[in-house]
Amino acid sequence: MSDAELTRLFQQSKTVAVVGLSDKLGRPSNGVARFLQRQNFRVVPVNPGLNEVLGEKCYPRVQDIPGEIDIVDIFRRSQFVPEVVADALTKRPRCIWMQEGVMNEEAAKAAEAAGIPVVMDRCILKELARLLPRF
Repeated sequence: MSDAELTRLFQQSKTVAVVGLSDKLGRPSNGVARFLQRQNFRVVPVNPGLNEVLGEKCYPRVQDIPGEIDIVDIFRRSQFVPEVVADALTKRPRCIWMQEGVMNEEAAKAAEAAGIPVVMDRCILKELARLLPRF
């Protein structure tokens, strides 16, 4: 996605499902999710091993989340991304986002074939800070 497309995505999005969100403060997923909350995004945790994270109910899968999801932000190992993307496509998000170090071409092609843009190997926090300095 171009910078203009990312800026539009951030400005038009309200809800971010964070797949692999940890309840441990030192984990990158937790820090990024807390940052998103402070920027007034609704963060929906997705982690089958937890009931609640950051004051929000945790769901085992993206498809279990009620309502619409704008961005699915993936903090899982690259080999698990295809199943996460297949699950996420049931919700028709605006974007599939794979965090730094997370890459899976097969999953990206599946999402793009379904008309969902993909960002790979980039940190959503860093991109928000870069493109929308008010964050």
